[in-house]
Amino acid sequence: MAGRKEGPLMRSSSNGGGLSRIAAAVGIGILFGCIFAFYFPNGFFASHDLTHTRNTSIKSLQVNSAPCESPERLNMLKSELATLSEKNAELKKQIRELSTKLQLAEHGKDQAQKQFLTLGIQHKAGPFGTVKGLRTNPSVLSDESVNPKLGKLLENIAVQKELIVALANSNVREMLQVWAENIKRVGIHNYLVIALDDETEIFCKSKDVPVYRRPPDQSIDSIGKSGGNHAVSGLKFHILREFLQLGYSVLLSDIDIVYLQNPFNHLYRDSDVESMSDGHSNMTAYGFNDVFDEPSMGWARFAHTMRIWVYNSGFFYIRPTLPAIELLDRVAYRMAHEAKAWDQAVFNEELFYPSHPGYDGLHAAKRTMDMYLFMNSKVLFKTVRKEDQLRKLQPVIIHVNYHPDKLPRMKAIVDFYVNGKQNALDSFPDGSEW
Repeated sequence: MAGRKEGPLMRSSSNGGGLSRIAAAVGIGILFGCIFAFYFPNGFFASHDLTHTRNTSIKSLQVNSAPCESPERLNMLKSELATLSEKNAELKKQIRELSTKLQLAEHGKDQAQKQFLTLGIQHKAGPFGTVKGLRTNPSVLSDESVNPKLGKLLENIAVQKELIVALANSNVREMLQVWAENIKRVGIHNYLVIALDDETEIFCKSKDVPVYRRPPDQSIDSIGKSGGNHAVSGLKFHILREFLQLGYSVLLSDIDIVYLQNPFNHLYRDSDVESMSDGHSNMTAYGFNDVFDEPSMGWARFAHTMRIWVYNSGFFYIRPTLPAIELLDRVAYRMAHEAKAWDQAVFNEELFYPSHPGYDGLHAAKRTMDMYLFMNSKVLFKTVRKEDQLRKLQPVIIHVNYHPDKLPRMKAIVDFYVNGKQNALDSFPDGSEW
């Protein structure tokens, strides 16, 4: 049987039909795929998988959270939180201390540079007029073991390691009140009263005045409770030593002082001791050349002397340096061993007497305060109140050191400078009546 042969035309037609069917199937598949992709973007089984995964996660969280809800876990977390809070408070304290040290470093940068230049190896003195010696001695390292209780208190009171310190007993309660009221009025916060008896401590606490009661000391307590102004004044040199050892600069203040401005804004801090003067003029306060005349010497009859009126030991700024601590030691020792010693005389003798045969003088830098800013009562009542231009001055403090009627004069000073009563000072004599 012979087979049927297909012509070329028929073969071509048959192949073309097969390709068309394949192309149509592919097109339909693509079309259905797009439709399913549009309506089921997550696939047929995504919902089940997501539900399964969500349920698994929820179960896992429930399992993991179960211990957190137990009392033991809560207590542990509270303990950890308390520990972290303590560490945070400690870090804040350290940050404050570092900030204070940075401020002090910035404040004393110039002095530190001068100190480095002076103490460093220098081969040449430098051009004429440019050489300056070191005036500010370096501060001592603080010793917290001296008085931990006082050290803790000072951390909360002092500003930039500085504060006003005053000693007081119940004999000066009324003056203490005027003193404290005016300190508060001008916005001073870094001050402290050393209470020498229980009554003064109670009084300060009742008036919201920062107070410190020293640990019992029989020799000191007997002076503090019954001593007069001079005895208490001598006691302060012994007490101040601890403040300097702890690394604090102290503005020592008697109670018979009226504060009209913040004194820390008017200090130079370039010396071991910066003190107000008992002088009443430029010559007496800052020094002058006094000529001594001895006619019997003929050609050499005139002898030149250098004179200055004494520093007031009731108001001075002292830095925590070795010469400053040595000064306190010298004065305290002499006050304890010399029956008729007056603290102000001893204070000045130790500051100014030079070394000489049989005596080693104190090498302490000193500065005299501006007598119109840090004013004594002689300057006020003898000069300032009588001159119109000087009456317009605004002193930083006025120390009623030249007059025994201290309290009424303090109140009159407040009336004149604070309350604006222009005749408040007029009724007082220049000096005292005895």
